This record gives sequence, structure tokens and C-alpha cells, in this order.
Amino acid sequence: MGFRILLSFASLVAHLAFGFSVPATRSISGVQIDHHRSSHQSPSLSQFEETDILSIRGGSSGGSSMSSTSVDVEERDSPKFGGVIASAWGSLGVIMILMKAIIRVFPIAVEPFRVDSRVLTAFELTAYILTCLFFAYAEGYKGFSLKFAPLVVSRSRTLKPGSSPFLHILLGPLYSMGLFHATRKRMIVSWSVTIGVAGIVAAVKRLPYPWRNIIDAGVVVGLSWGSLSILLLYLKSFFTSAHMDPALPKKEL
Repeated sequence: MGFRILLSFASLVAHLAFGFSVPATRSISGVQIDHHRSSHQSPSLSQFEETDILSIRGGSSGGSSMSSTSVDVEERDSPKFGGVIASAWGSLGVIMILMKAIIRVFPIAVEPFRVDSRVLTAFELTAYILTCLFFAYAEGYKGFSLKFAPLVVSRSRTLKPGSSPFLHILLGPLYSMGLFHATRKRMIVSWSVTIGVAGIVAAVKRLPYPWRNIIDAGVVVGLSWGSLSILLLYLKSFFTSAHMDPALPKKEL
């Protein structure tokens, strides 16, 4: 009897070293089910020991398949270190691009509020506020939160060393923006937006004071909203399983 308990304890410790594959509630329910099935028989100590050990290892033959399936799912869904670094470079690289634009435009946006600048009229101040609100909604919420940020995060999460081409990882931010290796529609939209924004920036530079400053203030608000949206959505992607279309070529879908 003592040798049997010692052997059971050694097996229990060995299996604990590899971690639990099934929650404790399953083992309890398994014991209760066995108890109801054999309500007229009093289970012996060896039966309880066998049940406990099988519960820790994942159950009997049916439970073992369930346990191995859950382990496979966890191994497949859990991000590896290399994948985390690659996806971080993709998403955070886009944020770096946006932050560089914000830093460059911000001094111009706040120029009307400097002491040595001409004070804005009531009409110009109203235009300043309304422009910021418009960019927050149109560019920040509609453009970034609903469309661009999910695209960047979903594409960056497909970057995995070993399976992704080296060029995709090297140009992670551009890849995440959908500028290459995407559906034809996605690449047309991405390149059109990029070229269009560059053209608008060139045109805004020719505007007189304070209208250039007003537009730049809206741009700062929109890009700041977008940067925060990408960051929060990227962090959220590690805790939720919401599907986001990465707009990959059809042959890879």
C-alpha cells in the first residue's frame, strides 16, 4: 500500500512538471460522472489514483485527444518571440512614420498661439477648432480606427521569421501599410492615399498664415488619433481573437 502511494505521488510530480493540460473542473466532473455510473459500487483507492493521474495527463483516450488538440491550439495561437518582434516592427514602424510627421508639423500648428504671432480672429479661431474636430472624425476615427489601423495590425501579425520572406520583414512598416504584396484593390488604395497625402501636403505649404496652420493643426489631431489607434489595436490583438482581413493575395488566403 505504501509503495503504491509513493508511486502515485512520483507520477503526479512528473506530470505536474509538464503542466496541466485540462482545467481542474474537468477532473472533478469526471470523478462525479464515474461516481454516478457506478453508484452501487464503492470505488477503491486505486481507481481514484488512476482517475486523478489520467485527469492530470488529459483524461482517458477521449480526453487525451481533447488535451492534445487544446495544446496544439495553444501552441498555434500563442505568439512566438520572433513573430512578436516582426509584428512590432511592422505596426510600431508605421507609428514611427506618423510620429515623425507629427513632430514636423506640430510647431506650425501651434504657431498662432505664440506670443509673437498675430492673434486669431473669432472666425479664424472657430475655423481652427472645427478643422481639428473634422480631422478627428474623418481622418482619425473613420480613416484610422475603422480602416487603416486594423489593416496595419492584421498585416503586421502575419510577419513571421522563417515563413515570411526576408524583404517583407525588412520593409515591415511598408508591408503593413499594404504598399506591396497585397490585393490589387488594396495596393491601389494604399498608393493612391500615399500620393494624395503628399500632394495635399505640398499644396498646404503654399497657404498663407493662418490657414496653413489651421490645416496642419487638423493633421496633427488626425495623425495622433491614428497613432494611438494602431498602438491600442496592436496591444489588443494579443488578447482577443477578432479576425481582421490582412488583404493578402488570394493565393495565400
